[in-house]
Order: sequence, then structure tokens, then C-alpha cells
Amino acid sequence: MNGNDFMTWVLRSPLHGLLSASTMLVTLKGRKSGKAITLPVNYFQEGENLWVITNRSRNWWRNLRGGAQVEVLLRRQAKLGSALPVLDEKEVEGLLAKYLVRFPQAAKVMGIGIEGAIPNKNDIMRVSSDRLFVKFTLLG
Repeated sequence: MNGNDFMTWVLRSPLHGLLSASTMLVTLKGRKSGKAITLPVNYFQEGENLWVITNRSRNWWRNLRGGAQVEVLLRRQAKLGSALPVLDEKEVEGLLAKYLVRFPQAAKVMGIGIEGAIPNKNDIMRVSSDRLFVKFTLLG
């Protein structure tokens, strides 16, 4: 059992509360294979939307280009919705700045300096070329 398998098991179990505040399962359809792919992702909620930040080098988000239907398991509740990657680096910079104000502990992991409560703009510009956000909009 690898790390994703373990996380998936926990999120589907009565123990999901250990992880559900920041981790959900996403099921999407592979563009080439047509097979369902399920993976755990860390998320944060802003208004009606859920957001996931990921590395551009990862492959899973490529199945969502142009928007795609997804199913998420959020707090052990299955929900349908759509997902759309945000690829524009300027837009990613703005989202990343907002994200780091809300979650400053993530700055260190990404190598972004924080001066006062403000993330370093040059660091954000550098990191934005390696990261992207995926916006999840759930139905009902």
C-alpha cells in the first residue's frame, strides 16, 4: 500500500475526520485512457469554490485542461462538479499571493520569503512558473 492508497482508505473510512479538513479525493477521467483516476489532493475553500495548488510537472491536472467533470469525496460526501486548471502565470501569481497570506506556513516549503505578513513578490514570480491552481466548482 502506497501513501495515496493509505490516504484514500482513510478518507473513505469513519476516520476521515483526521484528514477531511484539508484533503479530499478527486475522481477524474483520463483523457487518453478513458479510465477513472482517483487521487487524494490537499484543498482549501474560498467561497463556493475549492482550490488545489499543484506542481506543473504533475500529470493528473492535464486531464482537466479546458475544464472537465469530476467527482470529489469531500468530508466523506460524494459531490459532482467541474474542475478547471488556472495556467496563466500572472493569474497564478495573484492566487499564490492570496494563498500565502492565508497559509503562510506553505511559503517555507515553496522557498518563498515572507516579510511581515507579505509574501516576497520576486519569489512568487519565480515559483508561479512551477505551480498552478485547479478551481473546483461543485454542483448543489
